[in-house]
Amino acid sequence: MRKLLLSNDDGVHAPGLRALHDALSAHGRLRVVAPDRDKSGASNSLTLTRPLSLTALDNGFYSVDGTPADCVYLGVNGVWDEKPDLVISGINHGGNLGDDVLYSGTVAAAMEGRNLGMAAIAVSLCGERYFETAGRVAATLVGAAESLSLPPRSLLNVNVPDVPWEDIRGVRVTRMGYRGPAAQPMKVKDPRGRERYWIAAVGDNADDGADTDFAAIDAGYVSITPLQTDLTRHAALDDVRNWLDALSNA
Repeated sequence: MRKLLLSNDDGVHAPGLRALHDALSAHGRLRVVAPDRDKSGASNSLTLTRPLSLTALDNGFYSVDGTPADCVYLGVNGVWDEKPDLVISGINHGGNLGDDVLYSGTVAAAMEGRNLGMAAIAVSLCGERYFETAGRVAATLVGAAESLSLPPRSLLNVNVPDVPWEDIRGVRVTRMGYRGPAAQPMKVKDPRGRERYWIAAVGDNADDGADTDFAAIDAGYVSITPLQTDLTRHAALDDVRNWLDALSNA
């Protein structure tokens, strides 16, 4: 039976993580390692300035006083004698669409698994109601994961509409859309009158064309976007070389 490592960024007590565990319980031997609190927006950060605590909970899950990437690092890298076959992160409370993936701890947990040599899937629900729908999607994909061949250092980013299962219109393979600039930070005052700032809402969609993850979700489809950890803009390499050559010859 396959060994599945589950994690998330909403914290070890999040309903989405429990829904993911319940949906996958028949698909392998599960181990859950997740942050001890909400770590949304933590991206790929690792905790390097202090040791981490790994705590076994009464429900069999493990909590870590660190980031989503910390959790997967510990879950894969020698805390237990056996490594997982697949890392699944989620179910996130809210979508991870377009350039949300740059900040997402959900995607980062899957990416850490991929960096450590595991196949990996990130699953997000574009809302906070129908976690069972996202769980059924995850179970379907995990059940067929062995037949999927991806290039090295690749993972799947899955977004699910927040609707009942029977209202899902299908599945689309998509590319990332893009958002415009985020709103200005919100200035507030704490009880002692000191100024503080809240990070404000994400920007409006700037690229939500028909083949994007945004468009799929808006139309009621599950969006599956293959991601890669290589951020190199290969098409720009020659432009940068030519720019440097011109500088050196000026």
